[in-house]
This record gives sequence, C-alpha cells and structure tokens, in this order.
Amino acid sequence: MRLVLAMFAVSAAVALSAQEPAQNRREFTIVAKDHVFTPNKLDVSQDDLVKITLRSEDVPVSFAIDAYRIVKRVAGHTTVTFEFRADQAGTFPFYCNLTVDRDCKDMKGTLSVRAR
Repeated sequence: MRLVLAMFAVSAAVALSAQEPAQNRREFTIVAKDHVFTPNKLDVSQDDLVKITLRSEDVPVSFAIDAYRIVKRVAGHTTVTFEFRADQAGTFPFYCNLTVDRDCKDMKGTLSVRAR
C-alpha cells in the first residue's frame, strides 16, 4: 500500500511540474457586438499561453491573426474558445475576415507581445 501511495505521489508531482505556471497563461474574453471587438487590445509576454474565448452577441464573426495563422469563426449568439502560444514578439493586428458582411472589415484590434 505504501509503495502504491509513493508512486501516486511521484506521479502527481511530475504532472504538476509539467503544467504551465499560472504567470505564463493569459486569458481573454472578447465580445463581438455591433461590428466591434471588446476589448480590442490584448497585451501578453512572449511565450505566454494565450486562451481566448470569442463570444458573438449578434451576428456571425471571425477572428484572424495572420502572423500566428489563426482564423476562428463563431456563429451569431455563440462562443468558441481556443489557445495559442505567443512565441513571436511584436505588434500584430487581429480582425474579422468574413466577406459576407461588409461591416466586418471594421472589426479590428491589436495583439501586443512583449519580448522576454
């Protein structure tokens, strides 16, 4: 029994050390409404794990960051969540790339990644 508990304790310690430290994780909820992203500015540090929850409160929208090869779409009145590693320092625009809605082109924001 003690051997089993010791093996469990070692396994738990290894699993905890493999998880991302909390300071390297950034979470944002972006609300898309009336052809505006809120917030429209995201600030993170290089190598942060970024989790974005994109919520549309009216029409279908998308969220694109070309430098990170990210394009996510969400139907109206729904939510999508995704993660990526901010491994490139710099300032990157994000925008809605849907062509069906001409006002989508006005949905813009900025991801700022500070170098470590």
